[in-house]
Amino acid sequence: MILDHLAISATSLAEGVAAVEACLGVAMAGGGEHPLMATHNRLLGLGDLYLEVIAANPDAPPPGRPRWFDLDRFSGPPRLTNWICRCDDIAAELALSPPGTGRPIALQRGDFRWQMAVPDDGRLPFDDAFPALIQWHGALHPAPLLPESGIRLARLEIAHPQAEALRAALADRLDDPRVHLLPGPEKALRATFDTPRGARTFA
Repeated sequence: MILDHLAISATSLAEGVAAVEACLGVAMAGGGEHPLMATHNRLLGLGDLYLEVIAANPDAPPPGRPRWFDLDRFSGPPRLTNWICRCDDIAAELALSPPGTGRPIALQRGDFRWQMAVPDDGRLPFDDAFPALIQWHGALHPAPLLPESGIRLARLEIAHPQAEALRAALADRLDDPRVHLLPGPEKALRATFDTPRGARTFA
């Protein structure tokens, strides 16, 4: 598995974008809609990965199922809620992952095609601290197509009361020195970015 992107959830897309732009000091780029999930997003390139602000789309019909990233139960200010890892064989990775990691759903937007493992209740294992799994199809990936932001992920911290069990559930499938699994009183994600203005943190 390879760290693919980070998701910042928000009650409205505009609020989430404003929070990220105020923190990192750059404008977010493209994005679009996910009709199957009734969500929409905006993106920011981070070199080898990207940052996504995602929210329920008030103009879309209800999806008839729980939205991904547990967005139906999201409230409060924009915050980093999920991390997403890509793989070459999503079925094989799901077989090694905890129950409730999700079932692969085929998605497409423009020329991008991918499969995403989406839990039936929208909530990933370990209180949504386990990574969402994605498999891109074809050569296209959003990260290299986004404008250069000058921002890079320096450190991603995933805190959870069962940090050791979470580490065991990943079974050494992810080797990224930027990712740190830490014990904590509750699930929490915190990302530190290197920016032209110095280090900035979003949690």
